[in-house]
Amino acid sequence: MRPLAALILLAVIWGYNWVVMKNALHDVGPVQFAAMRTCLAGLLMVAVLPILKRPFRPSHLPETTLIGLLQTSGFTGLIVWALVEGGAGKVAVLSYTMPFWVMLLAWPLLGEKIRGLQWLVVATSCAGLVFILEPWHLEGSILSEILAVTGGLCWALSVIAAKKLHRKAPQIDLLNFTAWQMLIGSIPLVLVAMIHPAREISWSHYLIGAVFYNVVGANAIAWLLWLYALRNLAAGTAGMVSLFAPVIGVLAAWIQLGEVPSVPEGIGMGFIGGSLAMIALLGMRRHTPDEAAIAQE
Repeated sequence: MRPLAALILLAVIWGYNWVVMKNALHDVGPVQFAAMRTCLAGLLMVAVLPILKRPFRPSHLPETTLIGLLQTSGFTGLIVWALVEGGAGKVAVLSYTMPFWVMLLAWPLLGEKIRGLQWLVVATSCAGLVFILEPWHLEGSILSEILAVTGGLCWALSVIAAKKLHRKAPQIDLLNFTAWQMLIGSIPLVLVAMIHPAREISWSHYLIGAVFYNVVGANAIAWLLWLYALRNLAAGTAGMVSLFAPVIGVLAAWIQLGEVPSVPEGIGMGFIGGSLAMIALLGMRRHTPDEAAIAQE
């Protein structure tokens, strides 16, 4: 019961964070916010490694660096940029197309062929993307949508890299790996934030709270909840419950930000949600493990 409760809390933390990040961008530039949340979270997680008696030094540095660049630099930077002009709920859903991209990329990169019901997942995901992106009506937040999808693609590439690392080093400490990939991945964001011209940061109470929420809640505490759940639940079950995060993101954006999905967007979100559920169910049937890079808000 406790692991399941931890997962539900995790989904709420990650799901609501889309609204938190969207609101925080009223007071800070996207690159500056992405740099703050990843660098501070990485430093905090590295600092707690000795406290939790985990290995401190990074292992498999080349692979950890690559995953950090893809997941922390790429994914985080792109989704925060996407939130500047796009709706929080839509960005959340589009970024969670990650499992769909993993399925496609695993064929050429890992030799994992698409079989059986997976083709239905591919078709459903493609239909969802078409309805959300509305290629017959290209205007408005199309840049935001492309950034969000590209963020999901970066996330998927980090999962592929994590799968390869898991095959090479199955006993790698996940908390150590997560902390170092986040800290290393934050370096490009910090450098860009230092040289990229941006408006002056308005240190409002909300921004300070948003940074704290992201650093402590959505990263440090959330990762501990995720690892605790993975140790005590089947990986497929953990993946299924974590899929509530984008649902919560859409609902929170609808209620708090007034982001009411259009009919095509609603249909597309339904298709993508259905494909994610099918992927999780297939994972439960096959007892496939979740990789360290899969968890992300």
